[in-house]
Amino acid sequence: MVFYFTATGNSLYVAKELDAHPVSIAQAIHDPNKAYQADTIGIVCPVFGHEMPKLVKEFLKVSRFETDYFYILLTYGNRHGGAAELAKAYVEALGIHPAYINVILMVDNFLPGFDMEEQRRIDKKVDEQIDRIKADLAEKKHYIAPVTEQDRAAHWEFLDRLAHAPDMFRDLYEITDDCIGCGICTKVCPKKCFHMEGQRSVWNSTECISCMACIHACPMLAIQLKMPEKNPQARYRNENISLCEIVDANNQWAEVQE
Repeated sequence: MVFYFTATGNSLYVAKELDAHPVSIAQAIHDPNKAYQADTIGIVCPVFGHEMPKLVKEFLKVSRFETDYFYILLTYGNRHGGAAELAKAYVEALGIHPAYINVILMVDNFLPGFDMEEQRRIDKKVDEQIDRIKADLAEKKHYIAPVTEQDRAAHWEFLDRLAHAPDMFRDLYEITDDCIGCGICTKVCPKKCFHMEGQRSVWNSTECISCMACIHACPMLAIQLKMPEKNPQARYRNENISLCEIVDANNQWAEVQE
C-alpha cells in the first residue's frame, strides 16, 4: 500500500512506479476510518522547506498503520536539508517506527529559486534512483538516508530566513486579468483555496500549504507570484503524469460537481 501527495507529478510518478494503484493523501485525509493494514505501507511526498508537507503531516497524525514494514520516500530538487532525519523524528513522535526513509533527487519546481526550462534539461537519473529504491524495498532493507552537518545547516538557514520574513508564503499569489475562468486551479489545489466568482478565479490564502500546484497548472500563466521568480514564463509538470491525474489526486470539489 502506497500513499502519496503530489503537486506537479514528481511524487505521483514515484508512487506509480511502486504500486499500480497508489492512494492520494489529499483524498485519504477524508476517510472516515483512517486505519490501514498491509504487509508494507509507504508514504511518497515532496519536501517543502526540507520537511514533509503540512497535509502529509496531518494525515500521518490522524491515521493508524498496521504493517511490518513502513517506509517514507521524499522527493526534492536541490537540497534536502536533512529531510530524512526530520521525517523520522516527526513520525516517531507519533509512535510510527519507519524501517526505511530515502530521498530522491528530481526536478526542483520551486519557482522563486529555479528556472523550469533549465531544470528540465538536467538529467538527475531519476529512474536509476527509483530502481535502486525498488530493490531495497523488495528486500525490506532497513535504512535511513544519512544526514550531514551541512544538511542540517541548510535547514537552520531556511528557518532563520523564515523567522525574519514570517509572511513569505502567506501572501504568495496574485491572479491577473489573463484568467479565463477555466477552473483548473480549483481542481488541483489540495486545500480548496480557490473558488470561482463569475468567470474569475479567487484565491484564499488561509489554508494554503504553498505546494504551487495551482501556479504550475494554470494554462494562461494567470497565477503569478508576488515575489521575484527565475522565469515567469516557465512552468512544470512531470512529463509522465497528466494534468487529469493531478486533478484526480487533489480535487476537493468532486462531490460538489457531481
